[in-house]
Amino acid sequence: MTAIGPLVVVGDTLLDQDIEGDAGRLAPDAPAPVVDVRSDRSRPGGAGLAAALAARGGREVVLVTALGRDAAAETVRRALHGRVTLVELPFEGTLPVKTRVLAGRRPLVRIDRGGGRPGTPGGAVREALAGAGTVLVADYGRHTARAVRAELAAAARRVPLVWDPHPRGDAPVAAARLVTPNAAEARALLPDSGTALADDARRGRTLAERWRAAAVAVTLGARGALLTRPATATPMLLPAPYRAEGDPCGAGDCFAAVSAAALADGALPEEAVERAVAEAAAFVAAGGAGNPALWDPAAEPAPAGRPPSDAFALAREVRARGGTVVATGGCFDLLHAGHVGLLESARRIGDCLIVCINSDASLTRRKGPGRPLNPLPDRIRVISALGSVDAVVSFDEDTPEALLEELRPDIWVKGGDYSVDDLPEAGTLRRWGGQAVVLPYLQGRSTTGLARRAARSATS
Repeated sequence: MTAIGPLVVVGDTLLDQDIEGDAGRLAPDAPAPVVDVRSDRSRPGGAGLAAALAARGGREVVLVTALGRDAAAETVRRALHGRVTLVELPFEGTLPVKTRVLAGRRPLVRIDRGGGRPGTPGGAVREALAGAGTVLVADYGRHTARAVRAELAAAARRVPLVWDPHPRGDAPVAAARLVTPNAAEARALLPDSGTALADDARRGRTLAERWRAAAVAVTLGARGALLTRPATATPMLLPAPYRAEGDPCGAGDCFAAVSAAALADGALPEEAVERAVAEAAAFVAAGGAGNPALWDPAAEPAPAGRPPSDAFALAREVRARGGTVVATGGCFDLLHAGHVGLLESARRIGDCLIVCINSDASLTRRKGPGRPLNPLPDRIRVISALGSVDAVVSFDEDTPEALLEELRPDIWVKGGDYSVDDLPEAGTLRRWGGQAVVLPYLQGRSTTGLARRAARSATS
């Protein structure tokens, strides 16, 4: 059931700054790199980032946070205007500012300055929490959540509440639907020497019991997240759909925001965590919190996280950097050793391997009634799981010629039971300077042979 009422984000807002440049020399007076600055960008961080991410897609989001009257706070207000509804607590001090200096997109140093404490919440804050349909607490250890703890405790008994904790912050209120520490935070809260997956699972279970939370999701970076419950010995590992390379800054905020939005839409914790893992991976691949497209609609968006089946984007990406695109095709109805050997050999030829796979209708026309044995989604999933395969795309025609016209691989590979002269695709490849090749094929392996042996075994 979808929550009635807005998603209310409560927590500590910061101002994040990224100073980016090139570092090609050392200072003459010290062994320190000199950064020639190319860009200097500021954006909301902490609860401000979480609220902006939760509001993507037009969701109604209210941000309850402490802001003062300093320049950093005004920058945050301007950036969030029109994205979320701000309900402010007074702030005594200056808004914390975290500045990263990056060279080659890698951080060299981070400089923190500013700070203070939130004041007493007014009636608007209490009213916002009383009308929440879902609550996300983005705790950065600066005690905004402490100022409204009684209201948060009441909300947790009434609506889904997600708490993203901090080692310097307060414990989540009881009855939180989901708490989302990362592995390092969980280890800081329960310090011991274990860093194995079993240790992370034990910590998640212990924290769920300590906090009286319905579930704790320990995030594991590129490995995904581990969902644990107080009374369940076996955790659930929700892996990332692909390994994302990029800036991880803000990934935890993205994970918490997506989890809260999913719970607001009526998802189970397992479904919410699975969705959050996938979207956090895409967020990292697109440049993390530093992606200009997050804050400037006119900015050129960074490449989004590429799912394994996005064959055309992959081909463009590899060609743009001067790489070699390799493609092969077939039915792949029952994957066998011949297929695996061919795909591994094909991948070694170039910089990526794209598999073109017959649709169900195309396969039936080629192989006859009773085929395919496995439907297209299952065949794509199996092929995509192979380490040699970078992308999979299907086609409905009898041959993949029309698909190849769009994909334009440099090399088209078939197994040794074909002759290049017999391939209708060979002429297609020549139109853009591509080459069709035949690779050795393991003898005696075929889907038809496997199916016949299985049928004989079933009737014997």
